[in-house]
Amino acid sequence: MQSEDFREQYRHAQEIARRITGEVGEPSFYSEQKREVETSARAFRDHPLVVQALNVLGTDPDRKGHGLSHITKVAVDAGAIILVEREQVDAPDRVFRLVALAHVAGVLHDIKREEKDHARKGAEAAARLLLDFDLGEGERSAIVDSITNHEAFRPVLPLNHPDWQLLSDALYDADKFRWGPDNFSEMLWDMVSRRNVPLSAVLGRFLKGMEGVGRIRDTFRSNTGRHYGPDFIDRGMEIGRRLYAELTR
Repeated sequence: MQSEDFREQYRHAQEIARRITGEVGEPSFYSEQKREVETSARAFRDHPLVVQALNVLGTDPDRKGHGLSHITKVAVDAGAIILVEREQVDAPDRVFRLVALAHVAGVLHDIKREEKDHARKGAEAAARLLLDFDLGEGERSAIVDSITNHEAFRPVLPLNHPDWQLLSDALYDADKFRWGPDNFSEMLWDMVSRRNVPLSAVLGRFLKGMEGVGRIRDTFRSNTGRHYGPDFIDRGMEIGRRLYAELTR
């Protein structure tokens, strides 16, 4: 079967997944923390550090990691988590600087996504790239360490300051939010389209893959992530079960 035939299979399956995703509904984080998400999104669009980070990805950012949609969601949600955790207790300038660092970390976290040990290699690449950014040494190191820490089921490097620890935890949690509905409506189809595998092979590994998604449920790190993360995963698992049932009829 030619690659175009595979892509047609993926398109059909993704249409079903998106319909089911709409029926399941969006995670409660987006309704209960709507203001923080919108504030983070506005800051993401305007900050010069974010523009610089996006420029690093080149003219085709969709070919980096899981693509522009993924990194934007991770960056915005990481910033929103920081706002939820700190907006009421810290000075605004300090909070929004940390939000900007989370945005940069979100943009760069998957720059080596296609390589083995991508978190460590991505952190090493980010360390070199960030030398050209207007960042303090502590800020730069915190972004690099956060990227190192964003992969699931790996040893976690503790950071030596509460701000930097929150940055790391927020990046991880925002990235793992994507293992919920996004995993089935977007990420899965992006990954298989790059590898050009038949839908039958995807379905053959589908249930095993869902077991891995379920394991994420208990790994969230920030207070906000632990509160909202399981809801992302539960919705994703419901979508996955229903999608598998439809595709294997």
